Amino acid sequence: MNYIINILIGVVAFEHLYFLWLEMFAWTTKAKQVFKQFPEHLFEPTKALAANQGLYNGFLSAGLIWSFFINDPKWSCNIALFFLSCVAIAGIYGAFTASKKIFYVQAMPALLTIILIIFRMIV
Repeated sequence: MNYIINILIGVVAFEHLYFLWLEMFAWTTKAKQVFKQFPEHLFEPTKALAANQGLYNGFLSAGLIWSFFINDPKWSCNIALFFLSCVAIAGIYGAFTASKKIFYVQAMPALLTIILIIFRMIV
């Protein structure tokens, strides 16, 4: 079970590194192909806003990666749960305010990982 949890944490972390890259460095190029519902003429004027979002995604990813380097299993678990909760809350909020797809792409993997961590804690 630990392997599955670690893989899922890694997937969520990698996903947010991708969001960082997309929003900070590829907003006016590759992001146009990913965010097709966003009007093309708004990419350039929202470049700074997207970069700010990307930076926050980077912090989420950094926190999840940090959890792999903490030697105390309980502390590592708490850090992972905190950052996964942040991801899940952001994904749920995004699903309500921007696109339902965000729930499946962002919140669902985080929620699944949280559930597995809690299950591991109680078993």
